[in-house]
Amino acid sequence: MNRFSIVKLVPKAVVLPMLIALSFTLQSCYYDVEEELYQNTPCVTENVTFSQTIQPVFKRNCVVCHTGAAGNGGIDLASYAGASVVAKNGRLVGAVLHASGFTPMPQGASQLPACTINQIKAWVEAGAPNN
Repeated sequence: MNRFSIVKLVPKAVVLPMLIALSFTLQSCYYDVEEELYQNTPCVTENVTFSQTIQPVFKRNCVVCHTGAAGNGGIDLASYAGASVVAKNGRLVGAVLHASGFTPMPQGASQLPACTINQIKAWVEAGAPNN
């Protein structure tokens, strides 16, 4: 082998594995959108309860910041008593809808899935019962 043929082999020996690794990496990267993944799952907005539907949403998305009397904005979503106040005064629905005039919630995160928002709205429209 002459020295020019070695120079031609080195780039191929380095570039080919890099291209293979890059193709595997690009194929494995994607972003899941909940509504696209579960398109056929119906959104149940009938018989929405605080304990089974709304409180789990608050635990996953809200109570880190909104717990107790010292909760951010004076809002306590860890209890029914606190949650019912913001449900009945309109702040809850306005915030999760990211409506004008309200602080969008969850703060610094994407808007909640449409089904979750519809369930919150259904609970509020039913009078925000403690059930």
